[in-house]
Amino acid sequence: MRALLVVNPAATTTSARTRDVLIHALASEMKLEAVTTEYRGHARDLGQHAAQSEDIELVVALGGDGTVNEVVNGLLHAGPDPENLPRLAVVPGGSTNVFARALGLPNDAVEATGALLDALREGRERTVGLGLTSGTPGSDDEAVPPRWFTFNAGLGFDAGVVGRVEQQRERGKKSTHALYVRQVVRQLLGEPHRRHGTITLEQDGEELATDLVLSIVSNTAPWTFLGNRPMYASPKASFDTGLDVFGLSRLSTAAVARYGTQLLTSSPERGPKGKHAVSLHDLTRFTLHSKAPLPLQMDGDHLGLRTSVTFTGVRRALRVIV
Repeated sequence: MRALLVVNPAATTTSARTRDVLIHALASEMKLEAVTTEYRGHARDLGQHAAQSEDIELVVALGGDGTVNEVVNGLLHAGPDPENLPRLAVVPGGSTNVFARALGLPNDAVEATGALLDALREGRERTVGLGLTSGTPGSDDEAVPPRWFTFNAGLGFDAGVVGRVEQQRERGKKSTHALYVRQVVRQLLGEPHRRHGTITLEQDGEELATDLVLSIVSNTAPWTFLGNRPMYASPKASFDTGLDVFGLSRLSTAAVARYGTQLLTSSPERGPKGKHAVSLHDLTRFTLHSKAPLPLQMDGDHLGLRTSVTFTGVRRALRVIV
């Protein structure tokens, strides 16, 4: 088997020595080409190269969720074709690794490499659905190019938190769960739409929810992790269905206390509920509109401000080694 290994040298939880050990372990089982990313978007370029190659059968992403997202967008640059595109494997190297953990992989890079090699020997794989965003026709964001996401996206509050975390990392701060918690508090204190949200969710011309201040789109569950604790915004979300949406129309102090506690104690059987909460399951296509430009995040990457984003749940989009 010929495989391409995409290595993010800035992965927060793997050292250069660990990465060398993993590369040697993988190379012992396959014809491996290892490439270290050198710029933002490089992993996407490498994924596209693999998709266009005639003999690469597998792409292994060694890094965090951002690296995986770039590789996936490269593999699917011309659209999904799971029977003919290279398969994807993930060795987690980031601070959270939601996609890998949602697939049931170990969160440790060495253990995950062992699990990957076992899966390849035993032929274990699954075809997963993914989310796709695009600019909404007739909106100011119509020309925004499509982009795939693997586990979640968000317009509004949570994307603002992601943006704040990225700013702190650019200043040299280490990506930790404590850093995220601090930025949640700061985003909450500075949120101008806490009591009067600007987001409307529309499907087939019908408004399903209005005045949302927070909107989380999930392609799988859990939504994210706080340390080792999984958090379920949409417990029914699955790689085998369409997209789920969890929204909040208010972020007052009382609402934050209530829904924050529910998220921290959520489970696969129980997600947050209440009069200010909206939960929608298995949507194929819908649009989030905002009266004011709001931040957008996908798979933990801040993508700037948007006023309208159209989401599509694409089933059976990519083969993944599990």
